[in-house]
Amino acid sequence: MAKLPIVVLFGYESSTFTLKIRLALKLKQIPYIFVAVPSMMPRPVLRDNFHLTYRKIPVLAIGKDIYCDTSLICEALEHFFPASDGYPSLYPAAADERTYRPLIRGFVSYYTDRALFRVTTGLIPSSVWRSSFGQDRGQLIGHKLDADKLEKKMPENLSKFDLQLSMLEPLFTGDGPWIFSTSTPSLADISVFYQLQWGRDIAAGHYVENLTGGAVKDTNGEGAQSVFNVRRYPGTFSWYERVQKYFQDLQSTESNMTIETVLELMRETPGYAGLLHTPQPGLTELDVQSGLKQGSLVAITPDDTGRNDPTIGTLVAISPEEVVIEPRRLENDPTVECQIHFPRLGFVVRPAPTSNL
Repeated sequence: MAKLPIVVLFGYESSTFTLKIRLALKLKQIPYIFVAVPSMMPRPVLRDNFHLTYRKIPVLAIGKDIYCDTSLICEALEHFFPASDGYPSLYPAAADERTYRPLIRGFVSYYTDRALFRVTTGLIPSSVWRSSFGQDRGQLIGHKLDADKLEKKMPENLSKFDLQLSMLEPLFTGDGPWIFSTSTPSLADISVFYQLQWGRDIAAGHYVENLTGGAVKDTNGEGAQSVFNVRRYPGTFSWYERVQKYFQDLQSTESNMTIETVLELMRETPGYAGLLHTPQPGLTELDVQSGLKQGSLVAITPDDTGRNDPTIGTLVAISPEEVVIEPRRLENDPTVECQIHFPRLGFVVRPAPTSNL
């Protein structure tokens, strides 16, 4: 078997989506290195070494290829570490022997990672928004955050969390122990679980010290216990504890390493990974009509937040689901010559405006 490239997860402890990928890596039993980065910009480890100016976290490196956004990261993990090589799948077969991969991907991308995430972020204590973290996230969102108004909205936000739990409860009253009746937990189970776990923790004041760079101290308040408990939602709570135990029983695959060693191992990777497999190749004519021609300079932005901070680079390859660029050079040469991968789902890819050159 060929030697596997180094796998590196860049994230921070209180990051919702870092938790998601940690769970995915643990479920698949993929050995990886965790490199902690700040919860707020700037992040010199990413900018100086890879010329990656993308501001969302986490990002994952597989050799010299860097994957942005958890939707694409999960597909990369499934592609490079398949069940055929002995790695558990994020999309195990269901009781009817079907794989519900497309439905699970849609469930995760359009429900848990967006709609449910917007609800759980409403549980963040107002003290967080009064710190520099609140200013940073105001820049990400595109408008100033009013901590006093957000504090007054907490009862309303808890009601919204209760609504989500009410919608989820029927999922856990059937025969199967896992969402979509899969044989083992799937990405759907990971995605609901990480949102509920993070929502409970952040509402109680856990991880706020990490989130704010030490500006606010952790607390241990009641949080969301009045809404999420075994009496009110017995099915969901029992499922939550099953998932929790499942992951507690798995062997950890995370380790740490100096950034210098990480960079050296990345540089030793012989080549680039290219595009992930898709059912059909790209429609080159349509992409060219949109100005997305190989070798052209493009700007990539999320379609929700962070639209004022595009990632700019030379287009290397494009498919119906993915775009690969060589990042634009900054002041100095990058430590590692890398290629950066973005999903097209949830992102806008267009020719770079001349004002950004």
